[in-house]
Amino acid sequence: MKAVVFHGIGDIRLDDVPEPTIEQDTDAIVRLTSSAICGTDLHFVRGTMEGLEPGTILGHEGVGIVEQIGPGVRNLNVGDRVVIPSTIACGYCSYCRAGYYAQCDNANPNGKQAGTSFYGGPKTTGPFHGLQAEKARVPFAHVNLVKLPDSVTDEQAIMLSDIFPTGYFGADIADIHAGHTVAVFGCGPVGQFAIASAKLMHAGRIIAVDAVPDRLAMARSQGAETVNFDEEDPVETIQRLTGGIGVDRAIDAVGVDAVHAHHGPAAEDPSVKEQEQVTASIAPHARPDGANWVPGDAPAQALDWAVRALAKAGTLSIIGVYPPTDKVFPIGAAMNKNLTIRMGNCNHRAYVPKLVELVRAGVIDPVAILTRSEPLTGALDAYKAFDTRQPGWIKVELNPGQQ
Repeated sequence: MKAVVFHGIGDIRLDDVPEPTIEQDTDAIVRLTSSAICGTDLHFVRGTMEGLEPGTILGHEGVGIVEQIGPGVRNLNVGDRVVIPSTIACGYCSYCRAGYYAQCDNANPNGKQAGTSFYGGPKTTGPFHGLQAEKARVPFAHVNLVKLPDSVTDEQAIMLSDIFPTGYFGADIADIHAGHTVAVFGCGPVGQFAIASAKLMHAGRIIAVDAVPDRLAMARSQGAETVNFDEEDPVETIQRLTGGIGVDRAIDAVGVDAVHAHHGPAAEDPSVKEQEQVTASIAPHARPDGANWVPGDAPAQALDWAVRALAKAGTLSIIGVYPPTDKVFPIGAAMNKNLTIRMGNCNHRAYVPKLVELVRAGVIDPVAILTRSEPLTGALDAYKAFDTRQPGWIKVELNPGQQ
């Protein structure tokens, strides 16, 4: 079968690989009808998150049809149409029972202290092959597959595999109440769903911070007040918009992308431009806009802005991805403002069933965030356009069955 395979930093390929097989009684094999590219995938290919083993199939978002089930799977049938939550859980440990599926004690074969396990991740997360492929093995399928009603399309469902639950999780742990003023730092796909989720929670005002024009336009179309950090100081602007008080809640939906984000003259440095010319045009440790990443040696720009933009006694929600090597945080400023800080990997399985029902009921249509749909065979070009933030490439679906 065809799959997008990681071979090294800056080197991904569309390879022919063996089809997956049932390995445990609780496994299922799913024929994928939809997958997607996520910013987390770019972290591995750029090298901003290390440890991905060569030969690993990328991707952690998937929708498909159940083709095989192990004898321990008692709630699914062959032919069921399903969405695959991105993080992997056993469903029966104390953490899963409490809803902390991302901290499952049993899914990660590296042990209870190893942390979140997900598809297409580094060795420390399993590893498990990813979902940018024609088929995938799903462990603990009784909990890691969620049936889809016929009225929810593949295009809607692929948004429910990761980015909508993650955005909703970010708004949820921010503890947004009706009337709150909320700032969302980063208007990529997760940031867009954080905005949408804050609206569902009846936020009074939403301020969206980014510098990519089509992302800001999408945020504005959702009713958010937009701030372009390339044109104005976002903290000063937020303070001015809130009468000098700051926002009640802030959501960091950027993560490691915001480390050492330099703008202006650095973007014109020809040596930086040359770094972009690697396989699939994904540059290790270099952003397409000329920024340089040095993970772990300085606070991420979004975190610094968020702490300074929050009102006293406000809450910071961190859902952007950071590698374990990052150790710097503006703790002094946060402590002296009495901030509450909540963060983590999304407990996808806790949110997916609820969000499926919201989509089925017509409360929200997540397809508005999906801007491109490409065949799996065009994945490398899609990665290039997504990585360099080409206009119109906010969220990219990959279709394994499309030519």
